[in-house]
Amino acid sequence: MAPHRKARPSGTRIAGIRTPVLATAALTSVALLSQTANAAPSTDGRPSLEEVEKKVDELYHQAESATDTYNAAKEKTARQRKRVDTLLDDVAKRTQKLNEARDELGSFAAAQYRTGAAAPDTATFLLADSPQDYFDQTQLMGRLTSRQKDAVDEYVTEQSTTMQKRREATKSLQTLTESQEKLRTTKADVQKKLATARQLLSDLTAEEKARLAAIEKKKQEEAQRQAEELARQQAARQQASSGTTTGTSGSSSTSTGSTSTGSTSTGSTSTGSTSTDTYATKAAKALDFARAQIGKPYVWGATGPDSYDCSGLTQAAWKAAGVTLPRTTYDQVNAGTTVSLTDARPGDLIFFYDDISHVGIYIGNGMMIHAPKPGAYVREESIYYAGASIIHSVVRPA
Repeated sequence: MAPHRKARPSGTRIAGIRTPVLATAALTSVALLSQTANAAPSTDGRPSLEEVEKKVDELYHQAESATDTYNAAKEKTARQRKRVDTLLDDVAKRTQKLNEARDELGSFAAAQYRTGAAAPDTATFLLADSPQDYFDQTQLMGRLTSRQKDAVDEYVTEQSTTMQKRREATKSLQTLTESQEKLRTTKADVQKKLATARQLLSDLTAEEKARLAAIEKKKQEEAQRQAEELARQQAARQQASSGTTTGTSGSSSTSTGSTSTGSTSTGSTSTGSTSTDTYATKAAKALDFARAQIGKPYVWGATGPDSYDCSGLTQAAWKAAGVTLPRTTYDQVNAGTTVSLTDARPGDLIFFYDDISHVGIYIGNGMMIHAPKPGAYVREESIYYAGASIIHSVVRPA
């Protein structure tokens, strides 16, 4: 994780979930291979399978964490730039008003001179038609001059304040731009290391690659088995819940026979059913969108339509359903109601890792659609693709 990354909310973790292990099922497979190699250093100078596995695992995780940090900085920069533009417009308008006030004051001073209003007090008194005219003129001119001066002072003060805000906003924008550039550099460095690690994996012997493929297949089968087990648990829970609801409704109707009670019960059930139906309708739209993106590449910082990162995909999917989600995973985890894994419904968001650096959209039966990692494509996959231990939480966004 990049050292400059802002602190993220911890979110609500599913009870019983252990600390994270490996970032991908493929890398877990490599770990098993490393056992056969006894995790011993290679005698030919090449890193051991264990070393390769550990390095690639760390780099994948760092890359995805850096992506969320970059996304947050990009959003913040855009907001700051908008504020700066607003301030600049305000400065321009205030400056125009200030110039108009100065012109008005100058015109007033010239008029005073031409009409003799700016003459010395003694001359003004002597030239007045009467003493009362003198006092009326003097009082009027004093009030007008004071009002004009107050207006100019006000505009000068406003301009000074606005200019100060503009300088602060510009400085802030510069800082954010530098930070964003640093993130790009950091991500490029991670990608370079990632390419090196991938090269090490590609340098495995044919026998090692064959063993790796076999182990990977077993890992996928195990992930699928766990997904099917979750699907059975969810089906049993739903059946039990339906049976309880039916029994309670029947008991209430039989024991009371009350029109008002029946009416209240029906209204309550209807409201809950309507809420569930509304969510299901929105979730269906989000899932339709997500399925249409399958096969598109994972690209860090991408929000579509040709490529996505993990949170960019979930954000776009729910946007298609009329629901606005934040940009990053560690903000999306707080954008809804946390539910248990066995209560997960299609459309819910599944978050992974303690630092909440990955997310997918649940489609039911223990499966999800997600943008997995750099070099991979949007796909449908078991939520146990890298084991149960990395599942962080489940959130219902709408």
